Amino acid sequence: MTSPALRADHDQVLLEGGVFRMGSEDFYPDERPVHEREIAPFWIDRYEVTNEQYAAFVDDTGYVTVAERALEPADFPGADPADLVPGAMVFTPTPGPVDLRDWRNWWRWQPGAHWRRPFGPDSSIDDRLRHPVVHIAFEDANAYAQWAGLRLPTEAEHEFAARGGLDGARFAWGDEPYPGGVAQANSWLGRFPYENQGVGDAAPVGSYPANGFGLYDMTGNVWEWTSDYYTPRHLRLSDTPVDAGKRTNLLAAASAQEGFPAIPRRVLKGGSHLCSPDYCLRFRPAARSPQAEDTGMSHIGFRCARDA
Repeated sequence: MTSPALRADHDQVLLEGGVFRMGSEDFYPDERPVHEREIAPFWIDRYEVTNEQYAAFVDDTGYVTVAERALEPADFPGADPADLVPGAMVFTPTPGPVDLRDWRNWWRWQPGAHWRRPFGPDSSIDDRLRHPVVHIAFEDANAYAQWAGLRLPTEAEHEFAARGGLDGARFAWGDEPYPGGVAQANSWLGRFPYENQGVGDAAPVGSYPANGFGLYDMTGNVWEWTSDYYTPRHLRLSDTPVDAGKRTNLLAAASAQEGFPAIPRRVLKGGSHLCSPDYCLRFRPAARSPQAEDTGMSHIGFRCARDA
């Protein structure tokens, strides 16, 4: 097993950092308050991590992702042991309009789905090597980053990078979602979750225009893991104790949601190909979403960063 300081196949961009306005008052409550953040210089991947890159990691280490591991019956009391097989959540379009308040209408548990079999046992990544890797839990993304001599970006770093120098703009390219009627990111185009004139799936990385920093797919395509714990509003440094250890523990506790006290949530950034103005207008730099650390899905991937 190798552990390089930095893998040559990671095309990264150096961002000089600076002060920017993080968050938004215009969309979802958890994006508030808008506040100034100072970012130190850092490197970040130009593209989302691809299936090809993740395969190199797995081939080198033998790593087994969370979605490929056997389920523990003790964690699912009352469940039929025959149902406790490895798998993952896969998006499935509906034949027509459904209640948008219930996400179970378009997500299904697919036994045998994982990063190499993104839609189930009969699927493959053979023709998807330049697509972003998906079905990646936080642990899986972090393991890859450590192997590559990198780390996951913080939420603030991701938002700073996604803005591409457009401080305060709604989108990575300005204030209009589709300037000139042209999609600038891979998002849902049509009525969710049954009518889509867009790609309808993750696209190969770099399929849409880069932002002002030369970064691709910072919004749209797939959601991306960050290293930060999720809280239902932005916390400034003054909101929590100075002691870093205590602050981390408080954030971990706050990120656990009712019914899942042992599973903290991390912040996902950037939205995905499933984001639609009539359901989830989150293909924006300020957008954020909570995700249980142990759960990957067919629209969640990641990119890496490192200190300058």
